[in-house]
Amino acid sequence: MGRSRRTLPEELLLLALDPATGTTAQPQSLDLGLAGAQLVELALAGRIAPDGDRIAVVVPRPTGDPTLDSALELLRRRGAPVRAVHWIGGPRLGLRQTYLSHLERCGMVAAVPGQMCGVLPTTRYQATDTAISREIRARLDSAIRTGVPPDPRTAALAALAHAVGLGKHLYPGNEGRSSRSRLRDLIRHDPMGGLVAHAVMDVQNGAAAQPRRGSAPAGRQAASGARAAEPARGVPMQPHRGSMARAVAH
Repeated sequence: MGRSRRTLPEELLLLALDPATGTTAQPQSLDLGLAGAQLVELALAGRIAPDGDRIAVVVPRPTGDPTLDSALELLRRRGAPVRAVHWIGGPRLGLRQTYLSHLERCGMVAAVPGQMCGVLPTTRYQATDTAISREIRARLDSAIRTGVPPDPRTAALAALAHAVGLGKHLYPGNEGRSSRSRLRDLIRHDPMGGLVAHAVMDVQNGAAAQPRRGSAPAGRQAASGARAAEPARGVPMQPHRGSMARAVAH
């Protein structure tokens, strides 16, 4: 996979960045969404494929993207297909910060130091190339406005944006209600995006213990007493030189 285009996790993160505050909308659910976006990106690259409500590695060859390849290797080590809801619900400490740092290295965002409560050093991130964010947003707007089935990448991005709760951030207020509804409807245009988006919502709703009806082959149903996956934790405090700690703004 070349690096000439942005990956879905990067696009989802750029969508979530508030241009006014430099913080990310829906930080807790966004962590789940980034893990899910990695799965969709790996599927688009032909490395994994859905198997009922599970994810199977079909081509373990690296993509060339270090962060995606790390996820691919973890999936490969599982041996058997893993339920999407369990994968997404696992701990993903630092995933958001990893992508923010990558976007900073690529020049898409700039780190802006600040302080929380006038004492604790924090870092906020401002988009440096607003044309990129506008292009991503325009793809969603076009799919919502025209009703034409979008390409799989845009459909998956819409599904993930809905799943993590970005609808109210992108289309706020009563005037955005119909757009939020159409954003939700786009979830049906990409099977992998839909599977992952539903898994993200299931983790948030604490419904990870039970597979969706008819979604997994017989013999692969999870036990009814299975423990729900633990929601992913947020980005940890970042170390800061001196006695203080640097917190990444959410």
